[in-house]
Amino acid sequence: MTQYPHLLAPLDLGFTTLRNRTLMGSMHTGLEERKDWNAVAEFYGVRAAGGVGLIVTGGMAPNVEGGVYPGAAGLFTDQDIENHRIVTDRVHAEGGKIAMQILNAGRYAYGPNCVAPSPIKSPISPFKPTELDAAGIEKQIADFAIAAARAKQAGYDGVEVMGSEGYLINQFLVTHTNQRDDDWGGSYENRMRFAIEVVKRVRAAVGAEFILIYRLSMIDLIPNGSTWDEVVMLAKEVEAAGATILNTGIGWHEARVPTIATSVPRRAFSWVTQKIMGEVSIPVITSNRINMPDVAESVLAEGCADMVSMARPFLADPDFVAKAAAGKVHEIAPCIACNQACLDHTFGGKLTSCLVNPRACHETELVYAPAQTVKTIAVVGAGPAGLMAAMTASGRGHKVTLFDKSSALGGQLNLARQVPGKEEFHALVDWFKAEVARLDITVRLNTEATADVLAQFDDVVIATGITPRDPEIAGQQSHPNVVSYVDVLRGTAQAGQNVVVVGAGGIGFDVCEFLVTDESPTLDIADWKQEWGITDPQIDRGGLSPEGPKPDAPTRHVTMLQRKAEKPGKRLGKTTGWIHRATLQMKGVQMMGGATYDEITPTGIWITKADERQFIEADTIVLCAGQSPNRLLADTLEQAGRTAHVIGGADVAAELDAKRAIDQGARLAATL
Repeated sequence: MTQYPHLLAPLDLGFTTLRNRTLMGSMHTGLEERKDWNAVAEFYGVRAAGGVGLIVTGGMAPNVEGGVYPGAAGLFTDQDIENHRIVTDRVHAEGGKIAMQILNAGRYAYGPNCVAPSPIKSPISPFKPTELDAAGIEKQIADFAIAAARAKQAGYDGVEVMGSEGYLINQFLVTHTNQRDDDWGGSYENRMRFAIEVVKRVRAAVGAEFILIYRLSMIDLIPNGSTWDEVVMLAKEVEAAGATILNTGIGWHEARVPTIATSVPRRAFSWVTQKIMGEVSIPVITSNRINMPDVAESVLAEGCADMVSMARPFLADPDFVAKAAAGKVHEIAPCIACNQACLDHTFGGKLTSCLVNPRACHETELVYAPAQTVKTIAVVGAGPAGLMAAMTASGRGHKVTLFDKSSALGGQLNLARQVPGKEEFHALVDWFKAEVARLDITVRLNTEATADVLAQFDDVVIATGITPRDPEIAGQQSHPNVVSYVDVLRGTAQAGQNVVVVGAGGIGFDVCEFLVTDESPTLDIADWKQEWGITDPQIDRGGLSPEGPKPDAPTRHVTMLQRKAEKPGKRLGKTTGWIHRATLQMKGVQMMGGATYDEITPTGIWITKADERQFIEADTIVLCAGQSPNRLLADTLEQAGRTAHVIGGADVAAELDAKRAIDQGARLAATL
């Protein structure tokens, strides 16, 4: 008897059956653009082997102007079809099914040839789109159909028509971006014509026995977005036009509401999809922040959907479904929704990967082959770098001993998980602990690894992390009101009601969120929706409250300072930095760049900004002024003539970077 009867139940589509209710949602990886088709096939193939019910590829452009950026992949030639057949053949060989997403970016296309229903520039692109005329609209519709027909030739089991997230089809639907007064604008019946014509034409091009998913924006989260009546009307018309499945899209890319970041509660939007259940007779998929089997099972058991879309969880662990089916949930590497190696890479023009799983999209390059010669390996430091190195080396067959001076595994992750909005880090630490136990790694906590102790090992990995950098401000050593961020997050130092945070990097922002938040809204969907001004689209158009965000009052008054004369938070994550900045702004945190720290007194801090000296009162000064590599052990070994491998913060401490640390640990251990 399975723990997950709803999740693992087959789904009969009439002409074909999906083996379970999991959809690997579309993610742009950048693999197709590299044209290494064996790597593309391996990426999707290992996830098919891991048991996914249906895979959807990253968005393939139906034409050049619709690509998300110049050179974006699509099925334009016969050779493209043959290349994609390598992928579909591999997925089918693993017993899986795969659909190709067709995505026309419209005004989101990052190039001068972008097109849209109206010539209104997107706030996330520098290019003003060309307004489509009647012939241009016909071309766009026809290109969707041609792309679908080519997908069928390439062996795909279906296509997903991307109608959400603010891309071209979505742009036709709302007055925010469609200000036409012809047959394609004005009334909602006219504005939804483009979507309906695309679905009809795609169905005609592929025939009846081919999966056609339509991804519908259930809640736009932008001004002048769709009403709920319009969403339902479109859903019904999409079904009538020939869709097999209705998938859920949440929010436009330009929306100022987070939808998939780690601070978003698990299954935060399943209530939206549940509202459409019963309005259509085709299966409905729900989406966003569903990252573990129990979450997915509850969503399905409660009738919120017929199927669950999980995208990034399959980056974190391609064997997600197989492990759930085998009762090995504790072995599932959790997606922590950090965006650092997936979306941040995508929007930065880099190949997608995963902080938790560096092999994601690197399956043919980063190979964990069994060790030809078994070695004894000491790993010093049980933070993310050391843990990944130990686990990877042990998994390859080496005998690994893991040392740490502290009493717990996790290193700096144990600080990160104290921050409101980063509760997913609890799951990551728990997974590391479970894997260390499963792999039978010898663990020596509360232990100082000396050069003498390490002499008995064949290889030594130094992952001793960082030490907080001393900003050396006059007076800081003389006053008890000065504390380190480490002590604040550990709870060994209590901050007053009026706090100055020195340093505005990632840790500075985390500490500010910790200081101004009482109960984390991430743990309560209703509180979180109120904080960001999200309402029922049946009440407010687009699901945005006319009153705007209503966060809880801050628990302290906080001022954050940085030396760099730039906007605080400028260097935070590409797709999440705005969330952190907005959160602190809503909580009234004062952020100041270009400050010189002159002197700390018992009642505050003197700074100089723009040649003007000023005093900021504070009960507590929290130091978050960066980190330095903790290389003492590495240097001692080197002086003794012993070679050691140095990774993670001990190697480079420029901001704490778990992504780089874990990647380094994995890549080193793969070669030992």
